[in-house]
Amino acid sequence: MLTIKEIEEFVEPFYKNKDIMHNLSHIKRILKTAKILMKYYDNEIDKDLIIYGAYFHGIIYENENQIYKFLKSKDLSNEKINKILQVSWESQKEKAPETLEGKILHDAHLIEGGTTFLIVKSLITGTLRGQTLEETIEYIEKKILGKFTCYLPEAQNIYNEKEKFARKFLKDLKENL
Repeated sequence: MLTIKEIEEFVEPFYKNKDIMHNLSHIKRILKTAKILMKYYDNEIDKDLIIYGAYFHGIIYENENQIYKFLKSKDLSNEKINKILQVSWESQKEKAPETLEGKILHDAHLIEGGTTFLIVKSLITGTLRGQTLEETIEYIEKKILGKFTCYLPEAQNIYNEKEKFARKFLKDLKENL
């Protein structure tokens, strides 16, 4: 069995230089939210797939081969490794997850941090990218709002409220700039 400590020791160097919205605290927020969603599907899911997939969520793009080798070195079966990698890929916002574990992780990614977090995360990442406030607002309106879908009914209402709050927030902000 793979421990959280082993996983964190493996992933920590990959997250070390990521921005404050995409570092290891991002993974822990996703896991916190995923645990809430997992309660609805307790007897239907492999919780390890969700936990492992979450830790690899932010590094799967550039490091899939290294992740595979790491998991292989821990004597996980090819079948288990492939499922972990699949769930990690399915956690990405723009993906349409097929597995229940992927749906949980995907939706947890979208609803992490509560109602205000979409705005907070976007403003911080926009600043980190060197965008002006106006550019960040435009990015949120054109690239985020209305672009993503939650697949679980428990997450859909939460995400809809998050977008509703963001639209109202941006409307007020733009009127007062």
